[in-house]
Amino acid sequence: MAIEESGPGAQNSPYQLRRKTLLPKRTAAASATGASTSSTEAFGHRAKRARVSGKSHDLPAAPAEQYLQQKLPDEVVLKIFSYLLEQDLCQAACVCKRFSQLANDPILWSRLYMEVFEYTRPMMHPEPGRFYQVSPEEHEHPNPWKESFQQLYKGAHVKPGFAEHFYSNPGRYKGRENMLYYDTIEDALGGVQEAHFDGLIFVHSGIYTDEWIYIESPITMIGAAPGKVADKVVIENTRDSTFVFMEGSEDAYVGYMTIKFNPDDKSAQHHNAHHCLEITVNCSPNIDHCIIRSTCTVGSAVCVSGQGACPTIKHCNISDCENVGLYITDHAQGIYEDNEISNNALAGIWVKNHGNPIIRRNHIHHGRDVGVFTFDHGMGYFENCNIHRNRIAGFEVKAYANPTVVRCEIHHGQTGGIYVHEKGRGQFIENKIYANNFAGVWITSNSDPTIRGNAIFNGNQGGVYIFGDGRGLIESNDIYGNALAGIQIRTNSCPIVRHNKIHDGQLACISMTTDTVCWKTMTSTITCTLVYR
Repeated sequence: MAIEESGPGAQNSPYQLRRKTLLPKRTAAASATGASTSSTEAFGHRAKRARVSGKSHDLPAAPAEQYLQQKLPDEVVLKIFSYLLEQDLCQAACVCKRFSQLANDPILWSRLYMEVFEYTRPMMHPEPGRFYQVSPEEHEHPNPWKESFQQLYKGAHVKPGFAEHFYSNPGRYKGRENMLYYDTIEDALGGVQEAHFDGLIFVHSGIYTDEWIYIESPITMIGAAPGKVADKVVIENTRDSTFVFMEGSEDAYVGYMTIKFNPDDKSAQHHNAHHCLEITVNCSPNIDHCIIRSTCTVGSAVCVSGQGACPTIKHCNISDCENVGLYITDHAQGIYEDNEISNNALAGIWVKNHGNPIIRRNHIHHGRDVGVFTFDHGMGYFENCNIHRNRIAGFEVKAYANPTVVRCEIHHGQTGGIYVHEKGRGQFIENKIYANNFAGVWITSNSDPTIRGNAIFNGNQGGVYIFGDGRGLIESNDIYGNALAGIQIRTNSCPIVRHNKIHDGQLACISMTTDTVCWKTMTSTITCTLVYR
């Protein structure tokens, strides 16, 4: 044994930290096996290990391992971990319980996350077609940065100028071999077509101009930027529709970006068919949290056209456009919820030619024309929308259009609230119609709507004004506080008026002229509660 201990520096060998001293010490019985064993050890030959029967025993850690795992301060370990990429960090978390806790530190993962995705709040992606940002402090998951990283990891990135740097430094980005980087959106879409990845595309901060973006597959394209994401990722076209969704793009997703159509010649007729978003037959994409702008005076900002065109458009801002904001026509449908639609040159929403959308909780205001226009057999279901301060009527119905409008607020129109004319129809049920400059409801020219269960009040003129061969069913409404008569019937009009409560008006409850059909022939039924104060 003297030979084993001899030699310079035997007590402080630099290899002692690396030596595996994990085997149990030899017992006295083992050391008494004879001179042959001792002589073998004396020449440096390792003796055979004693067999251990039964279950394996937990072996004590070497001093270096014990120091790293237990005694090294947290701050030092976190500093070391800060130099690791995500895969190495996950491997470090498997070493021991302490490393697992430190390797899941939210600050470490937020740094990695912002380096890859740029978001300053985690972008959660729990299921296809659904993205939303969360506050890290309020989220139920202890480390939402890591959770989001796992959900978004398999995407491709459009980041101009970065692809060359990424692919020329493989050592710097070891572990990220599965990430793909492109300089243009068109190149990324080509990668989808060639099956290089599964279709999740992150478009990073920047302005992307005049790219040819025709979508024919169920891709997911989302902006990736710090702060307000949609403000930092801008895609615009000056010659053609910015996005065109075609058959095959069922369940495609585009979100968190600004989409512009900005032609050099804003009034040229050759821009007639171009839009920010063009959604054609037999496709149902999801458009979410986008800002949509068009400076072209010909053609709408969003055009949904054709049988089977059925998008879902949510949380978008369609404003400041020089034509119609949202145009739905030719049997198109779709769901449109929680959008901001304002300050458009023509109608905020225009539904035509058997278009039949579902429109809920939209804020439609300060339009330079009518708020909502249904025309030429246009239909649609409108629920809980806030429609106000538009230059013409809040809601206009014309030419056999037949929308259903339920529990909306239509108010402060610069002319009237609801205008139904030229054989328009429609069902207006349980709405609040108030504070409009002209009548709350206008019905004229052989139109025949149903006005039921509404509150029509505080108008600067009458509550309901029926004239010029107007018809309709006016039933169970609460009509009060209007500057003129609660209901006015004029010039050959013949509505059915029943079960209304009409009170607190400044003039008559019901006013009819001698040339009214109802007055002459009594073909109209008028049964109301009139309250005088």
